[in-house]
Amino acid sequence: MLKKIALGATALFVLTSPLAYAQTPSAGAPGRLSAADWTALTDLRIDLVKAALQLTPDQMKYWPAIENAIRNRAQDRRARIAKLAETVGSKVDEGPAEILHNRDPVNFMLRRADALSQRAANLKNLANAWQPLYQTLSQEQKQRMAALTLFVLRDVSDVIEERRSDDD
Repeated sequence: MLKKIALGATALFVLTSPLAYAQTPSAGAPGRLSAADWTALTDLRIDLVKAALQLTPDQMKYWPAIENAIRNRAQDRRARIAKLAETVGSKVDEGPAEILHNRDPVNFMLRRADALSQRAANLKNLANAWQPLYQTLSQEQKQRMAALTLFVLRDVSDVIEERRSDDD
């Protein structure tokens, strides 16, 4: 069973990775996902988790809160990325010297603190949504959730490492 979940997760991330790195836009700037692409990716991730857990009818009553928290978190992430793209896009005409000269480090720290606070609140909401369901999961379901979590964390760390190597 664990092999099926790992295979399914691998297939999902292999199939959806091109969406994240697409060079031809569906709408908007090159390399950016459209709102429909973001929604489809979020739907796939939600479906993967739900299928992996194989929830019982009694457990399904907890699922809407989790799905809502996942969607809210994804929506806020889209908004953060759009805002970042807008900020970077507005500075495209400035040279490196101008950017450094016009930079306000205090304002940057305040914006960063606000963004981190929002991310922390989203993560806390997600954890609070998961807590009632997690208490009802069987040991096998908990193992599947742990395996899926490790897979996702590894995938995220791979993306971060790839971005770091691209920046070098």
